[in-house]
Parts: sequence; structure tokens; C-alpha cells
Amino acid sequence: MDTFSDLAFFILLVKCGSLAGAAQQLGLTPSAASKRLAALEARLGVRLLNRTTRRLSVTPEGEAYLDQGGRILAELEELEQGLGGSRVAPRGLLRVNATLGFGRRHLAPAVGDFLQAYPDVEVQLQLTDRALNLAEEGFDVGILVGDLPDARLNARKLAPNSRLLCAAPAYLARHGEPASPRALQQHRCIVIRESETAYGTWHLQAAGRQETVKVRGPAATNDGEVAVNWALQGHGILLRSEWEVAPLLRSGRLRQVLSEWSAPPADIYAVYLSRDKLSARVRAFVDFMAEHFGGYDTAADYHGW
Repeated sequence: MDTFSDLAFFILLVKCGSLAGAAQQLGLTPSAASKRLAALEARLGVRLLNRTTRRLSVTPEGEAYLDQGGRILAELEELEQGLGGSRVAPRGLLRVNATLGFGRRHLAPAVGDFLQAYPDVEVQLQLTDRALNLAEEGFDVGILVGDLPDARLNARKLAPNSRLLCAAPAYLARHGEPASPRALQQHRCIVIRESETAYGTWHLQAAGRQETVKVRGPAATNDGEVAVNWALQGHGILLRSEWEVAPLLRSGRLRQVLSEWSAPPADIYAVYLSRDKLSARVRAFVDFMAEHFGGYDTAADYHGW
């Protein structure tokens, strides 16, 4: 095997996280993939991966090979793309991570359109209840909602996203509307417990003013879709991303309350590791998603979600 082929094999192996996964992608048996890895390590004279029955972990030497080798392959791909112009299309495996709700509702249809536009790219989309570490889990691109977790990541904003207070008309008819953020403490609120944020603490802002309110209510969950359904059933006031509740606000099934107040924005970003910044398929994917979501205009009410 030549050097560039070995580099591509090793990068794929780390992204798949297992010999069996890489073998399946390459059309090899796991035994053949294992022998290829052993031959690569023998040629380099170092161990690149530690193997257990459950997973592979990258050694420091493997990290160096992955990082520097990945940059070399990306630069080679960029060179070929530049020489070939538009005739060379992005190709290869692209692993993408996104959170469950946004991934199902908005990203998955966009990925389908991307696959039609770039038939030589294969996308593996993994949806999780939280954003994953791209380097540790072997992903090329992550789609995040909210603050960026790692300054080492390159990021491109895809769309704005506000977080709004809303409730079902039936709830407001029974309990009335809060007149101020402090009044939320006398209301039944639906709390979403996610990440490490303070449980039941809502940070609100309006025209340069800020309020922090501790709320409580009859129901809490770690799943946004469940929380929205409880709000629709009239169980309380919800603080939720515009991308999820905008259609319900437009239809009248939910009503915005304290409309001048909102939580800090939780914008939508595409993030990727610096070593992948020159990858044609990563660049094509990020550009495609930026164009796809670029029509979501912040100037309009419930801006297109």
C-alpha cells in the first residue's frame, strides 16, 4: 500500500472507531483490515492504536500521524481540486453529528438535498442528545445550537436562533399572562434539564435589561420535544428555541408571552476541526448548509423556521 492510501485508511479507521466499521466501509473483512493496520504500524515502527475488545484508542504517535497526515491529505485534495477546477467534485466519507431535535427536523432534510447535489459524498449522520467531541469521536462536522464548547474549533454561523417564552392559549386562559419576568415565579413552568446549565434558572434580556429568574413547575424533562408537547397540553410556560416553536406560534397553538423578553440567542453553527478546514467535502457541506439556512431572516417574526 502507498503512503497516501495508508493515511486515508488510518483516518477512516479512527473515524469509524472500529476495525469492523472501517472494514465494512472498504469492503474488506475485519481480519484483512487488522492485517493492514499491523502492516502500517510495522512500516512506521510505532503503535498507532491501542486495541481493546470494545474500542480503539489513539496513541500519541497515532494522534501525530492523524493530525499531520490529515492536513497533508487535505492539502493534496485541495491541490487536485484547484488543478482540476470544477471538474473535481468533493467525494468520500463525511461524518456529521447533530443534536436530536434540530437534526431530525431541519438538518436531515438538508442532508438529503446535499446528497443529491454531491453524489460522490457519503454522509453518516449521527444524532445524539448532546454535542459530541469531534476529535475524540472521529466526526468531520458538528451542527451545534448555542454556545461553542471549544475554542479550537472552526465555526461558521448557519442561522440565527432566539429562545422565546410561550404557552398554550388554554393555560393562559386559566392562569393569565405574567406581567414581568419575576411573575414567572408564580406560574407553572416547564423546565428542560440539559447539559450542565443551572436547573430551572432562566436568564432573560430585553432592551439592555437582564433578569435571572428561578422557575418551577409540575413537569421537567431532558427532551425538548416532550417539553413542547406538555406546553401544547396546557401544563405551563415554556422557554424554547424559535426553530422548534415558530410553526406553533404561527398557527396559534402556542402564544408568546413577555414578547419583549427572550433568553440569550442560541444560534446554529457548523463546527469542524482545524485539520479539516481544507477538505473539499467539509467545505462543500458547510457552504451548502450556510446557503440552505441563510434564508432564515432575523428581521421577520418567527423568521422562516
